[in-house]
Amino acid sequence: MTLLGSAETFKRDWVDGFVTAYGREVRKVPDAYGVVAADTPRQDKVAVIIGGGCGHYPAFAGLVGHGLADGAVVGDVFTSPSAEQVYRTAREADGGAGVLFGYGNYQGDVLHFGLAARRLAAEGIDSRTILVTDDVASGPAEDPASRRGVAGDFFVFKVAGAAAERGDDLDGVHAAAVKANARTRTFGAAFGGCTLPGATEPLFTVADTDMELGLGIHGEPGVRTVGRLAATELADELVDGLLPELPSGDGRIAVLLNGLGRTKYEEMFVTYKRIHERLTAAGLDPVHIEVGEFVTSLDMAGVSLSAMVLDDELAELYAAPCSSPGYRSDGRPAAPVRPSITVDDALAAPQAAGESTVDRALTAALRLIEENEDTLGRLDAVAADGDHGLGMTRGMRAAVAAARTCENPAEQLLAAGTAFADAAGGASGALYGVLLAETGAGLRGDITAETLADAVDSAVQAFTALGKAQPGDKTMLDAIEPFRATLRTHTGSGIADAWRKAAQAATAAAQETADLLPGKGRAARLAERSKGHADPGATSFALLVTAVGDVLGGQN
Repeated sequence: MTLLGSAETFKRDWVDGFVTAYGREVRKVPDAYGVVAADTPRQDKVAVIIGGGCGHYPAFAGLVGHGLADGAVVGDVFTSPSAEQVYRTAREADGGAGVLFGYGNYQGDVLHFGLAARRLAAEGIDSRTILVTDDVASGPAEDPASRRGVAGDFFVFKVAGAAAERGDDLDGVHAAAVKANARTRTFGAAFGGCTLPGATEPLFTVADTDMELGLGIHGEPGVRTVGRLAATELADELVDGLLPELPSGDGRIAVLLNGLGRTKYEEMFVTYKRIHERLTAAGLDPVHIEVGEFVTSLDMAGVSLSAMVLDDELAELYAAPCSSPGYRSDGRPAAPVRPSITVDDALAAPQAAGESTVDRALTAALRLIEENEDTLGRLDAVAADGDHGLGMTRGMRAAVAAARTCENPAEQLLAAGTAFADAAGGASGALYGVLLAETGAGLRGDITAETLADAVDSAVQAFTALGKAQPGDKTMLDAIEPFRATLRTHTGSGIADAWRKAAQAATAAAQETADLLPGKGRAARLAERSKGHADPGATSFALLVTAVGDVLGGQN
């Protein structure tokens, strides 16, 4: 990770940048690597001080603010802050009602926060400590005190901050935090290790075919290696690791699917869909749900699943409003969450082709596109985003499904074009959609080789008007135009023979696009990269019309 910079200055530089960016909400502790809320200290309010090594943002400094922590101490990457830094940060935040220290159960943190607590006691400042121990993979259930603190830190800090905000005394804030910790469990998985500032290699690697279950947040690998799982399979592993560990309650839980630094939010949402299904099937009611990055591990690829079993007090505290750079909540009351279930015809593989010629032709085209999906994706990735194969498959599946709702060829192709454009999206979706729909519009009477050629001519005109491409721009048009011209030339030989010859011309023209440089779309910005590679749109068009030609030829 080149942006991490020097290992020696990383802590200094990121803290300075953080305080500069969020100076309206936090300020730096003088002569210390710590931050406190801008309005700290607040008289007669318990000061909640959290902390640990850096590399976990938004934990810990990002969780400083109204209704959360009053201050956070920052250590070097994955390293406890020193007792001196803890002491200075606590003194800066103390408002006379005592200090609650909260941190993960790691030896360095225990020693240094403990030393700072002793020093505060010598000066007459009372303190309490909550060690977060939510990681089920790091110790046996019968010895929870041996477990580490991972993403469950967030739940415990949120509850402690809310208790302090409502005016609880030090013992009350501590009791709420202890309850939150006792009712919180976490289980995680990693797909790849993290890289420390200044390092060139990750702390550990995971094979492309594997993943690690039960990982920590300090660059440790997991406790068990398994084969790489799909999103739903991973969701099952996470839930199966958590459910047996959850304490009893009335069913209400707060849930956190936490990203460890490199996993994309979209990937986490895909995984959470299945997690929610499993949790509700187990009789649980996720009334608070968070999906995002809360306790990271630099650039580690992976996720963890945390759950806190709620009672009335914890539900009230967790729902309380808060505001910090890393997390905000408006305090709206929790309400049951109904899972979102979308039925998408573009995702359903059609059954065997029906009796109509259009149905059999579109189904054959779909099959050939599916067989070549990876090839089309690789061609598209040369100078674009690599999604052409997937888009074509989605579009054709939707086109087949839509066409089956209609009776005659014109209506079938019109419906197919509309559905293709909707399902595939992007430029290709719109352009293929207009080709199908406009061809259908031209086939409202008797279908002959001449009327078919006329319909294709009209469709290509609409295509050109919409796409603005010219022959030689290395687009679909470079295969479409030879197809159109050849079909027109051979109308005298009948539909099947004319279409077959036109498909052959399109296939040859698509292959020849490898010698062209793109002049349209995003590929034009990376024109030299595409030299020697056929255009993906021209290639998919050639595949589509070839499959249709095979069906038409089989009718004779």
